[in-house]
Amino acid sequence: MVFAGGQGEAEVADTTDTPEQVTVRFAEVAWTDIVATTATTRLVLEALGYETTALMVAVPMAYEGMSGGDVDVFLGNWMPSMATISNEYFDRGTVIQNRANLEGAKYTLATPAYMAEQGLTDFADIADFAEELDYTIHGIEPGNDGNQVILDMIAEDAFGLGDFQLAESSEAGMLAEAQARERGQEPIVFLGWAPHPMNNFLDMEYLSGGDDFFGPDYGAATVYTNTREGFLDAYPNLERFFDNLYFTLEMEGAIMGAIGEGEDARDAAEEWLRENPAILQEWLAGVRTVDGEPGLPAVRSALGL
Repeated sequence: MVFAGGQGEAEVADTTDTPEQVTVRFAEVAWTDIVATTATTRLVLEALGYETTALMVAVPMAYEGMSGGDVDVFLGNWMPSMATISNEYFDRGTVIQNRANLEGAKYTLATPAYMAEQGLTDFADIADFAEELDYTIHGIEPGNDGNQVILDMIAEDAFGLGDFQLAESSEAGMLAEAQARERGQEPIVFLGWAPHPMNNFLDMEYLSGGDDFFGPDYGAATVYTNTREGFLDAYPNLERFFDNLYFTLEMEGAIMGAIGEGEDARDAAEEWLRENPAILQEWLAGVRTVDGEPGLPAVRSALGL
């Protein structure tokens, strides 16, 4: 995504908010992309003087936390696949869907390239390989929206998958299984998404034909920032920040790559921001520190820029 106004100094709003002494409470899920974006966002907020916390939970608990007032922000509303979980909270008004923070993502089923070469290229092909796949599709943590989509397909006998089962695990567990199967040239169908380093360390292909379940264009996805009801209304400086906040596929890919190589998420985020400081001008346009000072100089100073 390209936004205008990224070349000049960040504009500071004329009005000065009352200092916002608040701890920003994030829900975080065990997906490398959300670990990366949450760490990056917390780093910037702390440089502005805010305290932050992050609670690692399953997706349904993130929404229960926001709805109940125990969580303020969740950066991982992957749509449309997460609609089955999030929309009821949006409809009730207890959780607010804010701006898109990432566009151009994808989330659908995938298989190794050697399976695609054997003819497994579409959702409709999965049942043809049922015995080789041991009637199993591999997912991630229980309660995840992608898992639920798979369960819905099985329950509806979509694509002839009624006799299949879902193997629930975790992101790390599923990918370890996919890598092991790849080494042995064994069949597997699993949840795949981008951005994620799996697209580099696995020779994988996304399956076509899942439009009715994961959305068109191979599960094309947009990721949104969500907040609890009333949170941003109460803190206009934070509202400006989260209205500005967005990520790119390249940015997330770089930070996730560093995390995948063993680097701490916060350190990876800090390294990326030091090498790509121009994005701070957009994120911090009109944003101040908790003490009412211009935000951009404070964050640049905290990063040693």
